[in-house]
Amino acid sequence: MKALTIARRELHAAFTGAVGWLVLVGFGFLAGVFFQWVFTAYAEASTELVFDPYAAQQLDLGDHLLAPFFGDLAIIVVLAGPALAMRLFSEEYRTRSFELLLTSPVTTGDIVLGKFLGALGFAALALAVTAVGPLSLFWFGDPDPGVLASGYLGLTLLFGAVLAMGMCASAWTENQIVALVTSFSAALALFILGMFGMDDPDAWLVQLAFTGHLDDLFVGRVGLSDVTYFVAFIGFFLFATAQRIESLRWR
Repeated sequence: MKALTIARRELHAAFTGAVGWLVLVGFGFLAGVFFQWVFTAYAEASTELVFDPYAAQQLDLGDHLLAPFFGDLAIIVVLAGPALAMRLFSEEYRTRSFELLLTSPVTTGDIVLGKFLGALGFAALALAVTAVGPLSLFWFGDPDPGVLASGYLGLTLLFGAVLAMGMCASAWTENQIVALVTSFSAALALFILGMFGMDDPDAWLVQLAFTGHLDDLFVGRVGLSDVTYFVAFIGFFLFATAQRIESLRWR
């Protein structure tokens, strides 16, 4: 499949420049810092409840350690996603290699899907680096594998949504900074939007925001509506990007 060829090209390109390595190292470092914070807070809370066995049983790893950690990682995703996506088309415009890509025997769908899968592959590597901390919990306790899987599913879906939106922004400008600022502002707005409707989980602001569909995933509850939200979000921006690229073919 030609899209996979483009995806491999994009994944390779991410490691040939400094941005990809900086994002990967920075992502892993911040994840380690956040994990240390939540682990220390959990350990201190456990120590305070050591003489209260009934309360200690309620302090499970999923709700009080993994969920806060995934929430912290989500913030890093919102920061890193636009940085990864800003070059996907803007760099092609700047180097004048986009015309060569358009004249190659690939469809617009192959181009858009290939670039998205390449960026998502890099995102998966970044998330894999962060799994070292949660997996180490199996040496100290008995974390629920379902919560781990659900949490990383939520982070992957969030990464895909931010990348798709950032790629769409990149398709409209050859200035990477403009693409970065535009996609980051939109992603940040969607991330904090749910805070304005926290009293009503069914409020439209909560349903529109990223956080409204991540909370359940981060505690191990995989809902069809939450997965559908992210899949539809990604699909919409991939379609919008494809329409933008297709319009450039006819200029």
